Amino acid sequence: MKLADRVSKIKPSATLEITAKAKAMKAEGIDVVGFGAGEPDFDTPDFVKEAAIEALRAGKTKYTVAAGMPELRDALTDYYKKTEDLDYVREETIFSIGGKHSLFNIFQAILSDGDEVIIPTPYWVSYPDQVALCGGKPVFLETKEEDGFMFSADDIEKLVTDKTCAIVINSPSNPSGVVYDEATLKGVCEVAIKHKLYIVWDEIYKDVYYGEGRLRSLPYYNPDVKPYTLICSGLSKSFSMTGWRIGWTLGHKDVIKAMSVVQSQSTSNPVTFAQYGALAALQKGPEHLPEWLSQFKSRRDKLLSGFKSIPGIKCLTPMGAFYVFPNISGWFGTKWEGGVINDSYDVTKFLLEKARVAVVPGAAFGSPENIRISYALSMEDIEKGIERIAKAVDELE
Repeated sequence: MKLADRVSKIKPSATLEITAKAKAMKAEGIDVVGFGAGEPDFDTPDFVKEAAIEALRAGKTKYTVAAGMPELRDALTDYYKKTEDLDYVREETIFSIGGKHSLFNIFQAILSDGDEVIIPTPYWVSYPDQVALCGGKPVFLETKEEDGFMFSADDIEKLVTDKTCAIVINSPSNPSGVVYDEATLKGVCEVAIKHKLYIVWDEIYKDVYYGEGRLRSLPYYNPDVKPYTLICSGLSKSFSMTGWRIGWTLGHKDVIKAMSVVQSQSTSNPVTFAQYGALAALQKGPEHLPEWLSQFKSRRDKLLSGFKSIPGIKCLTPMGAFYVFPNISGWFGTKWEGGVINDSYDVTKFLLEKARVAVVPGAAFGSPENIRISYALSMEDIEKGIERIAKAVDELE
């Protein structure tokens, strides 16, 4: 069958593909440790669920404004004023069907054919494909693991051309857990202002941070960058609402209006009763997070400790999100009964078939020498997974 040319430019999401494969194996009765999931294993807080249930019972099941309920958008501006001291109005906000949808609508609204988008590596798997699907061209800013996957404003400026439209920054980073420092972010702001570039600021993991204090939204570091910044976030990670599909964007009203038009002709509004759950979440805030972060940190440390006893693996300590991103190039060139390991895709196959452990290949994130391992699962499963990996690696030739 004939398909559109644009579809040939993109690939299925590697993270969703690995997660689906692990779930299918479990459904067949195969005991698989799933390190691929990009969602917290905690339940959505009860008060959020009750708000949605109450909305359903009250018959709040009809369409809303495409960009989201007015009271929800106002709650979002109040939330950013309270937590970030940033001033936004309703017309500078839009709710979409998850953070992924928010990003897609951003690229639909700002990109013309051939426009370039600078994306640091390693990157979340969907950025390049979404840019390509919207007619743009991903331009990768290669970072080095020995530099902590960090980059400088000068590195970005070297990639700016007359076709550059935007820079994507994800901090904390999925997959690496890297958190960019204040000096780097201030430099990025200056480049964006100088060249009048959008910054697509993906802060979906902002609240999942293990350092001192807390992380801030980008305009905090330079208020002058606010007109150029498109803040993308949602409730999937901080409230464990991945299946609710609630994401948002804050930005210049012209971009938000364009995104609303795109959304009105595609999905219309986010699910109405889910919006009421989101309203409750924003009004109360993530009071549960300290306990979640404590558990995430313990799991992270368990993985890092376990890696020390496995030859051929090394890993930076992530400061945010809930992934480790170990370098496994020390296994390249080794053999097992399934063949020779030459890259991260081979490692993924080896671990799934030999160790019954599901991980995501780093090549999908632009880092072919790494794999992504989620620690959004029980300590028992983490310990089991480490043991299985160690045993399988011990049998490599």
